[in-house]
Amino acid sequence: MNIREIELKDLNAEKFINEKVKNIASAVESGLAVNALSGGVDSSVVTMLAHRALGNRLKSYFVDSGLMRHEEPRQIVSWFKDLGVPVAIVNAQDEFFTALKGRTDPEEKREAITHAFYKVVFGKLVKESKARFLLQGTNYTDVEETVAGIKRQHNILEQLGIDPEERYGYRVLEPVIELRKPAVRVIGRALGLPAAIYSRPPFPGPALSARVIGEVTRERIATVRQATRIVEEELSTSGAFQYLAILHEDRVTGIRNGRRDFGLQIEVRCWESEDAVIATPTRLPFEKLECLAARITSEVPDVVSVTYNITAKPTSTIEAV
Repeated sequence: MNIREIELKDLNAEKFINEKVKNIASAVESGLAVNALSGGVDSSVVTMLAHRALGNRLKSYFVDSGLMRHEEPRQIVSWFKDLGVPVAIVNAQDEFFTALKGRTDPEEKREAITHAFYKVVFGKLVKESKARFLLQGTNYTDVEETVAGIKRQHNILEQLGIDPEERYGYRVLEPVIELRKPAVRVIGRALGLPAAIYSRPPFPGPALSARVIGEVTRERIATVRQATRIVEEELSTSGAFQYLAILHEDRVTGIRNGRRDFGLQIEVRCWESEDAVIATPTRLPFEKLECLAARITSEVPDVVSVTYNITAKPTSTIEAV
């Protein structure tokens, strides 16, 4: 890779912020830029850097792909309104579910997400606004894993030989691409983001589609969304790096009310990690695991089985898809 990592021990937050604000302003000049805000730590930091650099010449959008967590679009827009950054919600649910229809292969699903995001949704937004730049929160680990062939992150373009200006009609700016997650959090705190944002657990760019094994449908996303809400409620005080729910593809045999219930299986993962490069499963108390199983099987329709992943990364990965 041609990107040089800025390690946490070498990071000067004030210097980094000043340099990135200057770089963004220099690149965009007197024009406009469109900003892709997902509400994750990386995109939130990029939003604040770009807002400092461009002010009202930055058009921030939250794309409601239909793949987000419970109440996420409303929550993110509210947070940034309080920070003085206006964010418009773009309803693109039909576009994303259409792109994902019938796809089960993980790489095909990621490619479908990439196309829907950059060509269908942001291609239109950039064209309508006459902006020539798109800002996004790619970090160093995203690039590293994609280039290594471990897992393609949907936001990696130029490192795979994709010229966004040629293919989509705009340039992509990635201000935090030299940083891993812990360093991005430091910048977020220095920018004045509230802890509720800069300390959020990581969330994948393809959102809940990365937590559905097999075809992604509205119904299957609704299932994993409900399970995710329970997992996040139960594990928010665990101190873990990340925690999530995964919907498996095959149905499994269960018993409900004395009769066979051929239902769904949810896998719970909870991780200890510094930078997502390596990770170990959190040793949760068995009582907490029992609570998770009881809540998910009683509150999420059709779920009859809950499992807990105990395999470290590597050989496992933090996300399943």
